[in-house]
Amino acid sequence: MVLTKTKVIDGRGHLHGRLCSIVAKELLAGQTIVIVRCDEMVISGSLTRNKIKYAQFRQLHMNTNPRRGPHHYRSPAAMVWRTIRGMVPHMTARGVAALKRLSTFEGIPAPFDKQERVVVPAALKVLRLKQQRDFSVMGDLAHAVGWKHRDLLKRLEAKRKADSDEWYNKKKASMEKRKKAEEAAAGELEKVNKFLEESGY
Repeated sequence: MVLTKTKVIDGRGHLHGRLCSIVAKELLAGQTIVIVRCDEMVISGSLTRNKIKYAQFRQLHMNTNPRRGPHHYRSPAAMVWRTIRGMVPHMTARGVAALKRLSTFEGIPAPFDKQERVVVPAALKVLRLKQQRDFSVMGDLAHAVGWKHRDLLKRLEAKRKADSDEWYNKKKASMEKRKKAEEAAAGELEKVNKFLEESGY
């Protein structure tokens, strides 16, 4: 990636570990990154296998005072954030600064639904995982371990998609009107366009 102001990555259909490793490198290089739709990222392996692995992970805690950690997050966005934290030197000033440049979200919240979103081909499931292999979706795993906002997120995403479709249909109609107007005025504008071409425009 080339450094830009802020990159918004659509996490849908990306492999969890591969995307996190790429994002960690970019953060350390100085890139500001926002990952949306963390709930639709995937992990290789069946849901049963990943639930067992997460159950084993949840047993890790401080013996004398479990409240001191390690802390086991249940939301997909927090899981992704924690994975990336493990890939940067977060105890150093450089690592702390890198983590401040990262934001993770379930769904696509308001500021980012109007911005251009990108994908990372090196981390896409369709390109990196064999077709017959099992995989599990982060949202399903999070729901299985106690995340309580899956239904709310589905409602919010349905509303966002409906609004997006309405906006796109209006844009398409506007573009068709413009095209018809240009075709109707083609004869009148022929001399003007010829003059502009000769002038170097």
